[in-house]
Amino acid sequence: MALYIRILLVLQALVPLVLPEQSDYTETDGGWRLFRYSAAQEEERCTVERVDASITYASFMQQYAYKSPVILQGITDNSEFRSLCSKQHLVQEYGERLVRLSTANTYSYEKLDVPFQEYVEHFLRPQDINTLGSDTLYFFGDNNFTEWGSLFQKYTPPPFKIPGTSGAYSFGIAGSGTGVPFHWHGPGYSEVIYGRKRWFLYPPDKTPEFNPNRTTLSWVLDTYPSLPEEDRPIECTIRPGEVLYFPDRWWHATLNLDTSVFISTFLG
Repeated sequence: MALYIRILLVLQALVPLVLPEQSDYTETDGGWRLFRYSAAQEEERCTVERVDASITYASFMQQYAYKSPVILQGITDNSEFRSLCSKQHLVQEYGERLVRLSTANTYSYEKLDVPFQEYVEHFLRPQDINTLGSDTLYFFGDNNFTEWGSLFQKYTPPPFKIPGTSGAYSFGIAGSGTGVPFHWHGPGYSEVIYGRKRWFLYPPDKTPEFNPNRTTLSWVLDTYPSLPEEDRPIECTIRPGEVLYFPDRWWHATLNLDTSVFISTFLG
C-alpha cells in the first residue's frame, strides 16, 4: 500500500499544477512561498482568547491549563529557530535524510519514508479537495531525534509546564489546505513558524460530527457551513510567533491556510 501511494503521488507530481493565488499575507516566507488556498479562509471571528507575555504561571494554571485553549503571544523568542527553518537551510542540512509521512486521517495511519528533499519537491503541495485524508500523506511528527536533534535544541518551548507531564516535540511542514482531522490526546502547545494555521476545537464532552477518513478541508467545505451556532467549534487562526495551548482530551482539527512550518510540544 505504501509503495502504491508513493508511486501515485510521484505521478501526480509530474502533472502540471495550477497553484492558488499568492497570499497577501506579507510576513516573510522563509523561501516556502506562502500561498492562500482559495477554498479555505480565516474564521469570521476568533473565539480563542489571546494573552500576552505578562500572564503569570499561576494565572495560566488557574484559567487555562485544565479548562480552555488559549493563544500565547510573545511569550518566547524563537527568531533563531525560525531562521534555521528556512527552506534553503533545511534542504541543505536535512535534504538527504529520511522523513516519515503519515496519512492525514484520524484513527489508522499509512506510513511512508522518503528523503526530505523528495518530500519538499514532490509531496509539499496544496490539498486536493477530492482526495481522502486516508490517501493524503502529511509530514508531522515521527521525527528522528538523532538526526533532527540539533535543530530542536534551538527551539524554546513555552515555559508553562503541566504537573506530571513531560514535553515531546513534533515538527512538520505542509501545503496549503492540508491538515489533520478531529482527534484528541493529552495537552500540548503548537507554534507556527511560517504560514498560518486555523484550529477547530471542542471540549471533551462534545464530540464533533466528522468522517475520520476525510480531510479537514472537506469538513470545512461540506459540514462546517451547515452547523447550527451551538454546534460550531471554538476556533482561531494562529500566525508566526503565536502559540496555541489546548488542554487534555480536547478534540481538535487543523487546517493550514498557507504552506506552513510548525512545531508542537505534546505534554504526555
